[in-house]
Amino acid sequence: MQIPEFFGLLGSLTYLDLSQAQFQGEIPHSLGNLSKLYYLDLRGDNWWPKDLEAKSLQWVSVLFSLQYLDLSHVDLSEATDWLQVTFKHPSLLELHLSDCDLADDSSPISVNSSKSLAVLDLSWNYNCLSSIPMSIFSLHGLVSIDLASSSLKGPIPDYFRNISFLEVLDLSFNKFNSSIPDSLYSLNHLRFLSLSFNYLVGEISSAIGNLSSLIHLDLSYNMLEGRLPTSSEDLCNLKEVNLSYNEIDQDISEILQSLSRCSLNCLESLNLGTNQLSGLLPDKLGQFKNLAYLSLAQNNISGPIPMSMGELSSLKSIDVSENQLNGTFPPSFGQLANLETLSFGHNVLEGVVSETHFSNLTRLTTLLASGNMLRFEPNSSWVPSFQCETIELHGWHLGPKFPQWLKFQKKLSSLDISHAGISDVIPTWFLNISAQFNYVNLSSNQLIGGIPYLNVRETLDLSSNRLTGPLPRVFPTLEDLILSNNSFSGFLSEFVCNSSEQRWMRILDIDTNLLSGEIPDCWNRWQQVTYLNLRNNYLTGKIPLSLGYKNLQVLNLRSNSMSGELPYTLQNSTSLIILDLSENYFSGSIPEWIGDKLSNLVVLSLRSNNFDGHIPHKICAGHSLQNLDLAQNNISGPIPKCFNNFSAMATKKKSSGDLEIWTTFQSNVFHLSALLVLKGREDEYSTTLGLVITGEIPKEIGNLMGLRSLNMSRKILIGNIPDIIGKLELLESLDLSMNRLYGEIPSSFSNLNFLNHFNLSYNNLTGQIPTSTQLQSFENSSYMSNHLCGPPVIKNCSTNGAPTDVTNNGGSNEGSNGRSKVNWLYVSIVLGFVMGFWAVVAPLCFIRSWRHAYYQKLDNVGNKLYVFWATRLM
Repeated sequence: MQIPEFFGLLGSLTYLDLSQAQFQGEIPHSLGNLSKLYYLDLRGDNWWPKDLEAKSLQWVSVLFSLQYLDLSHVDLSEATDWLQVTFKHPSLLELHLSDCDLADDSSPISVNSSKSLAVLDLSWNYNCLSSIPMSIFSLHGLVSIDLASSSLKGPIPDYFRNISFLEVLDLSFNKFNSSIPDSLYSLNHLRFLSLSFNYLVGEISSAIGNLSSLIHLDLSYNMLEGRLPTSSEDLCNLKEVNLSYNEIDQDISEILQSLSRCSLNCLESLNLGTNQLSGLLPDKLGQFKNLAYLSLAQNNISGPIPMSMGELSSLKSIDVSENQLNGTFPPSFGQLANLETLSFGHNVLEGVVSETHFSNLTRLTTLLASGNMLRFEPNSSWVPSFQCETIELHGWHLGPKFPQWLKFQKKLSSLDISHAGISDVIPTWFLNISAQFNYVNLSSNQLIGGIPYLNVRETLDLSSNRLTGPLPRVFPTLEDLILSNNSFSGFLSEFVCNSSEQRWMRILDIDTNLLSGEIPDCWNRWQQVTYLNLRNNYLTGKIPLSLGYKNLQVLNLRSNSMSGELPYTLQNSTSLIILDLSENYFSGSIPEWIGDKLSNLVVLSLRSNNFDGHIPHKICAGHSLQNLDLAQNNISGPIPKCFNNFSAMATKKKSSGDLEIWTTFQSNVFHLSALLVLKGREDEYSTTLGLVITGEIPKEIGNLMGLRSLNMSRKILIGNIPDIIGKLELLESLDLSMNRLYGEIPSSFSNLNFLNHFNLSYNNLTGQIPTSTQLQSFENSSYMSNHLCGPPVIKNCSTNGAPTDVTNNGGSNEGSNGRSKVNWLYVSIVLGFVMGFWAVVAPLCFIRSWRHAYYQKLDNVGNKLYVFWATRLM
């Protein structure tokens, strides 16, 4: 319904509020007849699509009494006169045009600017305004400017000094990329300053001390560096400071010292998280009596937590997580009666924690303390005084019994007690309260027994325990189920098929269990499943057709006993990122559509199956492939020359770890990893090419500049090693062993500086091994059964590069003038025999007494043997 025209007939109307009244269509120009109107609010109800629109604002210019105008969420994209009308209005005091799709207009207005306008809100005009309208700087009477979330670019203009009475300035969530201009530091009436979520660089100027009226300072999420100037001690009215997510490099005690000199009794919120702060927490921290919110997370602060923290009586939230704090957890925290959020996870705290540490925390709702070396030993009859909604104690020692005090947490919805040394069955009372949980993580304990059901609503992680029996019944709304590394047994059919309700599960991970039988063909009700990992079980049979109709991103069936050809329906899974079917008995040829239809594949592993035929040329359509492993099959033929189309492998990008694939499932981020045979062991996927081929190594492989592992061992490769392989400078693993390669190792191999696995053994390679720190660091076994010389093999090289024997003092393998080289091994054997023989026989020949004694001894021995055998036979 449109705004009724009759409103324009109410000539005496002074106040009109139609905000969020769900009116639609164009704003009637008849509202311009309300000459006595001083307040007009037409805020729309929706961000998008917008219900109201105005193609011109000329009707506003005749509202001579108007002081307040709010057209937020009204479509003004065609109202190109918005700036001319509003900025010259003679009586307007407050203007709100938030999220109006305003047209960009940086030209100055043609008449005198309004001297009355005090509050200007142009926020959330995203991708509409590319720069701050210059006319703003002629509005000298402004006290509040809000330009947040308007995608403004470039440097912050230096004209703000023209608006000397400015009290509120919000330029957050833009794309400013300069340092903070000096003009902002001159606004000594400024009380609120937010420049967060930009790309600001440089240091904070000492001129910040001029902002003596400042109450709220937010410079978070920028790239500011250096130190907080000591002049900040002059900011005596500061209540809220947020400098988080910058690169400030300073001792934390210096910052607290500066802030304590003037704002000690007024500071209420201090956020210095995610910087490069170091040093120790000083006892002075306990003197900020009005401090309610404190975050020092993700820094390099070390040392113990001071006992004085227990004196912060107003504290509601504290976050000192992800630092290097050590020592014990102070019992003085138990005095913080107003504390609601306590976060000190991922430090190196140790020692024993008892119920005393939580004695007066009656308002505690969030406890985040994972990643420490603490031992919790409450009294067995302890009933907590708090009712938490979130508890994370990963890495604490809570066992061996299941924590009984959790029984009394009636509001708990998120629980992480993984890796907590619990060796017990999951108690029945926990199963019965599981319906209150959205998230439960009990992984990496020693939980035993079976689980009939667990009614967690969103995410359940029971991985790496010793749980047995059939798969548990779960709540229909469960989204993520992780049961890997247990001993669950039985068939999948009951779990997958015996539910008449729609399944909302996205992640199903039952890796490394004892499941058997076939994968059932009843996935029709699993509409949301995206990640399916059934690796390392005892599954048999074929891949069911219904799986191919799911929007899978990951399908991992590695290390089972499955067979048959790949189902044609799998080509419908166009979102697949990882497809791992290795170590099974799948057969048939590799289908053409696997590269054509599954173009988003990053990892394709069909290793150790019974596939035959040739590698299809269409596999080269997989431009995203970073890991392709077809080894140990019955595939024959040459490598397709189109392999240089693997653009993801051709991107030269060095990373510190193995290939990590991340994908977002609604609000969760999940790490997708799998295994491959790499560097002589099973490892996580990296940018890898492993193939079963014959013929020569194609030179096109040299175009895959991002390749980190190349495995072509045990093939029937012939010919020379292409010199271009030495240009794959990011290679960490290169295996060309057990082939029929000949010629020399290319000199370009000396450029392979990241190699940690290298094997050229069992070929017919000749010549000198190229000199580099990396190639000489490998064992002789990497080069054995070739005709190579030079370090690290024992054969030296002659001046012409031919191998020489070390025992020949550097002589060539071929004798001079065609004569054969003397083999000194045989010579030494003959000399040893001759010398040993004559050392014994010569004295018997030339010394008569020795000869008579020797033969007499032989006669005595013979007589004794005769008597011995004669008596035994009687």
